[in-house]
Amino acid sequence: MPVRQLSEATVNRIAAGEVVERPASVVKELVENALDAGATRIEIVTDGGGRRLIRVTDDGDGMSHADLALAVDRHATSKLADDDLLDIRTLGFRGEALPSIGAVARLSITTRHKNEPHAWAIAVDGGDKSAVKPAALGDGTRIEVRDLFYATPARLKFLKSDRTEGEAIREVVRRLAMSRPDVAFTLAGEERAPVTWAAALPGASGQLARLADILGHEFHANAVAVHGERNGVIVAGFAALPTHTRANALGQYLFVNGRPVRDKLLIGVVRGAYADYLPRDRHPIVALFVTLDPREVDVNVHPAKAEVRFRDPGLVRALLITSLRQALARESQRAATSGGSATIAAFRPSSIPASGGRGWDWRRSPARPDSRGFPLPAHGNAAIGFAEAAQAAFAVGDPSADARVAVVDSAPDLIDRPLGAARAQVHETYIVAQTRDGIVIVDQHAAHERIVYERMKAALEKSGVASQLLLIPEIVELDEADVERVLARAGELARYGLAIEPFGPGAVAVRETPSLLGEIDARALVRDLAEHIAEWDEALPLERRLMHVAATMACYGSVRAGRRLKPEEMNALLREMEATPNSGQCNHGRPTYVELKLSDIETLFGRR
Repeated sequence: MPVRQLSEATVNRIAAGEVVERPASVVKELVENALDAGATRIEIVTDGGGRRLIRVTDDGDGMSHADLALAVDRHATSKLADDDLLDIRTLGFRGEALPSIGAVARLSITTRHKNEPHAWAIAVDGGDKSAVKPAALGDGTRIEVRDLFYATPARLKFLKSDRTEGEAIREVVRRLAMSRPDVAFTLAGEERAPVTWAAALPGASGQLARLADILGHEFHANAVAVHGERNGVIVAGFAALPTHTRANALGQYLFVNGRPVRDKLLIGVVRGAYADYLPRDRHPIVALFVTLDPREVDVNVHPAKAEVRFRDPGLVRALLITSLRQALARESQRAATSGGSATIAAFRPSSIPASGGRGWDWRRSPARPDSRGFPLPAHGNAAIGFAEAAQAAFAVGDPSADARVAVVDSAPDLIDRPLGAARAQVHETYIVAQTRDGIVIVDQHAAHERIVYERMKAALEKSGVASQLLLIPEIVELDEADVERVLARAGELARYGLAIEPFGPGAVAVRETPSLLGEIDARALVRDLAEHIAEWDEALPLERRLMHVAATMACYGSVRAGRRLKPEEMNALLREMEATPNSGQCNHGRPTYVELKLSDIETLFGRR
């Protein structure tokens, strides 16, 4: 077949296949154009998940008659003054969006420039352009896209349900709204109730307010400010505490020079910064903004501009991870608010009314007390009072010694400390402390686990972890494959004071253990380490492998649940938590303590 020149319509449809993947791609391109035009208010309306209608209206600069006629031609743009592709300061720059959309849909543009006496309109139907005509519109631009992909029916088959496509549009608008808190956004359509994000004040407070509007009030309550600067690169934004996470990575929002991106490098850096805090199945929530000279980043490496390439990726990576770690360390003793709020919520009266429409009545509750103050069995017709979790706490029957509450004498001088003064140990697992404005409940094992872990990290940085020689070596039987893996890591384990030698087929001998851990179950520790080593990726950096070892050892060397502590030991643990970095959560990402404010407790009991 001879070589021939493709027709303009075919070229436009090929370009549309790269730029317009789905309705959300159209919304992204149009909203980016509105932002580049200086809009302060943008309204997006969709129908049928964007298939039937996408309308984007803004109050930006608008276009003149001549600009409008040229805007629907391929590679026509107002955003490259001197054709310098290395100095991109706008979200769009290729001039492909409007002609690509017009090639596969029915596109109409109505716009008015401030210097024009009236608005102008143009239509593009499947690549066929109409003449520019006078129209009525205030300042700004209104673009309507109808019957998306009608000119390429095969593409319609690959679209998902209206609800799914509508959710993709919502996610695109969410990301753009995060990047520009100074702009008001309204999103409406058949698939959703209208939502409006009002323009926020400038600065970090306004940025956090916009993030809270989009990510929820819990993110606001658990957000940590992130800031760092090095060699002209600035990292700013907010990251959630390690105790406030998600089960997937969809809560990670990254922006480069105001452009939402999904860069694997940046996502990997975020995961690395949280590696000391999170279990493998949890993911952090962050919104980070990287600002640098446009010449130091290439935004033209992806058809949809979803990825970028840095001239110095090592600098950006180092600054990101350093800034995140410093921010998390600064708030290291802070626990997520979700723990305390969830606790209070569990004890709040149920919203289900009692029979007869009356409110909750203790005399008809399932845990009605007798004359001695102890709960009686529930009656079959009892109304629901407290939530189930709270009700179970009260329905414990007659008092028993199993509660095992160790009461501690008051220490008024310690109440003003961040974690207060220890008052009791409950079930030989939890320490209850009193602060000036509330109470703190500490998981003694989780708290001490973090303390031991940080001690091991500090010792490793200085001279290595000191070891103690066992009088009689511990013999640990393992599978031969596990023996090989453990012995292959013997050098790394020795840095933590754990000396392991081969002991015939299917066994190893433990001759030394870390002195920091005291008396431990060496057999269980080695078996646990063998399981972890089997899951390691060979590409995992040595530092991360060593941190896995330290975390496992810290778990075995910490105060166990079920150990009765003296008052002095409880207060000493609280003081150590206050002095230890990252003590708000254990090595597995669980909170080490829950704080309940006195105002919340008083509200619970109707005192407020």
